Amino acid sequence: MSRIDPEKPFMPVRFAVLTVSDTRALADDKSGDVLAGRIDAAGHLLAARDIVRDERDQIAAKLRDWCADDGIDAILTTGGTGLTGRDVTVEAHRDVYEKEIEAFGTVFTIVSMQKIGTSAIQSRACAGVAQGTYLFALPGSPGACKDAWDEILSKQFDYRHRPCNFVEIFPRLDEHLRRK
Repeated sequence: MSRIDPEKPFMPVRFAVLTVSDTRALADDKSGDVLAGRIDAAGHLLAARDIVRDERDQIAAKLRDWCADDGIDAILTTGGTGLTGRDVTVEAHRDVYEKEIEAFGTVFTIVSMQKIGTSAIQSRACAGVAQGTYLFALPGSPGACKDAWDEILSKQFDYRHRPCNFVEIFPRLDEHLRRK
């Protein structure tokens, strides 16, 4: 079972939060607020926050820009993971990924099933890695953002979490770029 190792130091992670929406602004971005609040409360840093329209090329461009930014370790997007014609966040993420973290969608579905039952089937939450940066595409509801953070991300982005976590492998995410 997972646990916190009190012998390890806490290491803050620098997050960027991107809301994907044709209608939201920062003033009424409840899901972005949830993520920003939880990042701060956990002791991490909010390095960037923005909103882009549901346009695949705009989403991918922002993800690539943030992946190239040495001041950002992980990107959380919210919105655009559903099944409608305007929902293109997952496709934009996959345009950017070097590797997909396939189990994230499965674990998120398990967590969601406990909260919303079979409606969890409508989410296409996903995650991956690009340029040494973690990327997570979360649904646009505040509840889904809470569930993803509270049940998965808060643990995986805590260096003290055992048996393993995302933070401890940061230095190795882009090792393929350093191989000769």
